[in-house]
Amino acid sequence: MPRPYASGVVAAPVDKVWAQLRAFNDLPAFLPAIGHSELVEGVDGQVGAVRRLTLADGGDPFDERLLVLDDPGRSLTYTFTGANPFGVRRYVSTVRVSPVTDTGESFVEWWAEYDAEADQEEELNRTFAQDVYGGGIAGLRKALG
Repeated sequence: MPRPYASGVVAAPVDKVWAQLRAFNDLPAFLPAIGHSELVEGVDGQVGAVRRLTLADGGDPFDERLLVLDDPGRSLTYTFTGANPFGVRRYVSTVRVSPVTDTGESFVEWWAEYDAEADQEEELNRTFAQDVYGGGIAGLRKALG
């Protein structure tokens, strides 16, 4: 099972970074690949909320459901709820932020597990790890640093 992963340091306090990540419907504020997000079910910041995302370069919108929101652990987990632009099945992704205690910065890590056709895994791993998760971490640096 593929497990794309990205991590990085954001030069901002952990509570500030967590507040940005925790705002489930605010993904376009730091992820350049997302052009628009709209809450279509539930309440932002509560398990079960569904956001409808549109990529910045267009395409059909797709939905993600918040599965876990762990404030003490500063992590959240979400899943695609149907069709998605990547054509993956059973996608579950987690993003977590931890303090870098000697500098006051934040360590962000983001990963997923998913099912897809074997011949698509290498490209999907690169897309998720570099473009989505790495792009999101870089976007957090830009927005909060």
